[in-house]
Amino acid sequence: MADRKVDYSTLKVNQAFIIALLTIAFVISSSWLVVFVAAVMLVGTAAPSLSLFKQIYLHILRPAGLVKPHVIVDNPEPHRFAQGFGGVVLLGAIVALFAGAMTLGWALVGLVVVLAALNLFLGFCAGCFVYYQLNKLGVPGFARGPIEQGG
Repeated sequence: MADRKVDYSTLKVNQAFIIALLTIAFVISSSWLVVFVAAVMLVGTAAPSLSLFKQIYLHILRPAGLVKPHVIVDNPEPHRFAQGFGGVVLLGAIVALFAGAMTLGWALVGLVVVLAALNLFLGFCAGCFVYYQLNKLGVPGFARGPIEQGG
């Protein structure tokens, strides 16, 4: 069951960085900062051990006692799916921004910010919800169902 554990503090730090950096990108109108965040998200999805924001948590924030671990039994796959989906949405935003479709590009960035904030502040992971719905439908690649929490 060890591989069925997720440190929610890692997720929260990741979401906080995504929200902060994308908000800064919008305020200073930096498409390149959006490229950076998208790259971090997609690399972290493909190779979780290389996730920059996770590394900041593991090697700086947690050892300094600034963020405490919050490990619970959960599936990591839905969270990776959610992050990957966010990264793909940001790729769409990047294409729009560099093509001059600024309203569409920044709206897509805003969507990622809103979904990350929904998870960070309210604990609802929209990407996880989609993952589990695809699991219920038997879609290949979505093999993990929700873990029943004992009471």
